[in-house]
Amino acid sequence: MLNENESAAGSARLADEALDAYSQAVVGAVEQVGNAVVSVYVGGAGEAARARGGAGSGVVVTPDGYVLTNEHVVQGVQEARVAFVDGRSVAATIVGRDASTDLAVLRAQAGALPYASLAGARPLRVGQLVVAVGNPLGFESTVSAGVVSALGRSLRSRQGRLIEGVVQHTAALNPGNSGGPLVDYRGRVVGVNTAIIATAQGIGFAVPATTAQWVLTEILTQGRVRRAYLGIAVRDRPLDLRLVRALGLSVRRAVEITSRDSQGPAAQADLHPGDLIVAVNDAPVDGIDALHLQLSRCPPGGPLTLRIVRRTQSLEVRITPREPA
Repeated sequence: MLNENESAAGSARLADEALDAYSQAVVGAVEQVGNAVVSVYVGGAGEAARARGGAGSGVVVTPDGYVLTNEHVVQGVQEARVAFVDGRSVAATIVGRDASTDLAVLRAQAGALPYASLAGARPLRVGQLVVAVGNPLGFESTVSAGVVSALGRSLRSRQGRLIEGVVQHTAALNPGNSGGPLVDYRGRVVGVNTAIIATAQGIGFAVPATTAQWVLTEILTQGRVRRAYLGIAVRDRPLDLRLVRALGLSVRRAVEITSRDSQGPAAQADLHPGDLIVAVNDAPVDGIDALHLQLSRCPPGGPLTLRIVRRTQSLEVRITPREPA
């Protein structure tokens, strides 16, 4: 005759056997991360209580209450509330925002919280299982599963910058999923869901965990996301093929300086309107997006080298970017 413990163990084995490997992976991921996913409500406590579905979702990433979400979820507000799966709702302060990556960091007024781990530099693969957890349309802890359908996508933020390395996936998303985590089968956050294409089916996007980690670190250590500022206005400019061949350039398009801040780093480095930027620290630059990408890898205050074309000459210019005023 089976005792109580043996009977319970047998029931657990039967439950596991009823799930195929795919289901077990999804269930395991949700059990690992589910308690760390929160609903984000904007406005005061009264507004939050009346709101259906809140503004979006978020994920707790430290036990002392730091939460990652989308910048557009908390855009234009100074206070928010977060609701946990156990029914608690607490005030949250907005610690920092970065519209250029559509990420924001909140601090929930609670401690000893369940939290999720960012996957960091662990590589994703096309076809890999991913699970989206969030709060779409007021239905808490909603789960959808899919696969990574493409890597290295670029998604333009509301500020016009490209978010690089975006993960495209097939996990079903709704507007309330914004800011919620995209996780792998171990429950590690591989991205923060940020957008869907309304006219397409089965296409979702997530800001990669590496970008989220960088933004989180910048905000927690510096109070803001620092970006290099050159003090120039620019436009994309195609290059004359004769000039490309004569100077041995590796690009056929460049970034033309159209104007400059008279007190900015570019003026101090003697850059002029009409100069064409073709490389930053030996990395080719074939347009504004490429220039933004290279500058995002250069902390303000550190010198860098621009390769420019001035009339028919190729020149190197040393410049020290700073943060925008």
